[in-house]
Amino acid sequence: MEAVDFERAKAIRQRNLRLWLAFLLAPPALVLIIFVFIPMVSAVLYSLYEWDGLARGEFIGLRNFYDILFGPRLSAELFNAFWNNVKVFVTLMIVQNGYALVLAMLLARNPRGYRFYQVVFFLPVILSTVIIGFQWKLFLNPVFGLVNKALIYFGLSDWALPWLGLPETALPAMLLVNSWHWFGFPTLVFLAAIHRIPTDFIEAARLDGASEWRIAREIIWPLMAPAVTIIVVLTFIGSFNWFEIPYIMNGLEGSPEGSTDMLGLLFYRTAFGSVSVGTSDFGHGSALAVLMFIFIFVFSILATKYLTSREVEMS
Repeated sequence: MEAVDFERAKAIRQRNLRLWLAFLLAPPALVLIIFVFIPMVSAVLYSLYEWDGLARGEFIGLRNFYDILFGPRLSAELFNAFWNNVKVFVTLMIVQNGYALVLAMLLARNPRGYRFYQVVFFLPVILSTVIIGFQWKLFLNPVFGLVNKALIYFGLSDWALPWLGLPETALPAMLLVNSWHWFGFPTLVFLAAIHRIPTDFIEAARLDGASEWRIAREIIWPLMAPAVTIIVVLTFIGSFNWFEIPYIMNGLEGSPEGSTDMLGLLFYRTAFGSVSVGTSDFGHGSALAVLMFIFIFVFSILATKYLTSREVEMS
């Protein structure tokens, strides 16, 4: 009899646990379904139809995808925007993440006031991207901007340029702004990875006479590979979803001369219209969104698999 009561109580506890887990998982699952999966399925369906403004036309299959990839106008804009996103990814990897790695290596040595530096470096990350973009747009204004005023004050008048108005300087200026905004995040990720490395490894290498450069190259860098994987994948996703900074600082058109056009801006212009594109085109916009998702998803999976295969386990 006691055994039966024990089994019954155990079954009741398991049922209550399942109900509690379902109660906890239901809200996030509902949010994912409503705001992620349904829009994804809708985008795929929309891309298979012809659209006249907000009115859905006839089923045309993959014609929207063909227009995006091989049409005379859209394909040129697509590959120009794609190439700009590639520039963003490469530059952020070198400038933003490279600078973050150097700072993390310095902070890992626990200099005086290093906790204060951590807060200062991370502070721009918590600021709104809208605030950052608008603030730096004012700083880079060619007439009253702080940057040109400072250059003129120090006798460098020839360097005072319309930074956001020239094709040669618009994208680099935005990339520097974005790097300043976000470098604190990879800095703390790299710093956490360095602190995770057992100090015995580093001390043993120093006792063997290894230089600091060799320790960084042969011990610290291989053992912080998981953090590098995270930063590389997140930087890639962020680079090919880059929208806020170019939109706030130079608008939807990707001006000047398409030098700051991004896939996100092209999608928005195509799907919802803009000054130059007066009407919305949900068909081509949805096709572009699907292509962007496939590319980012597949590349992220492959990059994660490749980078994780090169990670070194600490033993």
